[in-house]
Amino acid sequence: MKALKTIIIAFCITFSFGAFSKDDGAKDQKLSMNYAVQTYIDAITQGKVKSLGEVLDNDVKFTMTQGEKIVNFNRNEMLNALKGSENIMQNCKTNYAVVEQNDSQSIVKVTMSYDVFTRINYVTITHTSKGWKITNVSSVFN
Repeated sequence: MKALKTIIIAFCITFSFGAFSKDDGAKDQKLSMNYAVQTYIDAITQGKVKSLGEVLDNDVKFTMTQGEKIVNFNRNEMLNALKGSENIMQNCKTNYAVVEQNDSQSIVKVTMSYDVFTRINYVTITHTSKGWKITNVSSVFN
């Protein structure tokens, strides 16, 4: 009987360690720079806005240049605007390139090519105590 209890306890301990390690792996992935970039791209190109809020810094700034006019948005304004296009797929080809990267900050160029124009987003991502967060997005149209 003691041997059976020991085996059951050992199994439970082993199982619980395995469960915690899987959760930490998913959490670590959500803290990565690649996750932040892909979440942003999915939100603006495919309308997958559900996870965008978790990769945006609270003080994120969005700047959009429209001709000679510069329009600024904060975090809540941008999230509300994107909710209006939730699950809408943009008709564009999208690619991205890391322009500059170091241990604490990265700048990523996201290019969205439509039939008659191109939207270029320069996304600044900063490594914070809560993982990689988008701190600035500047958009221009060509």
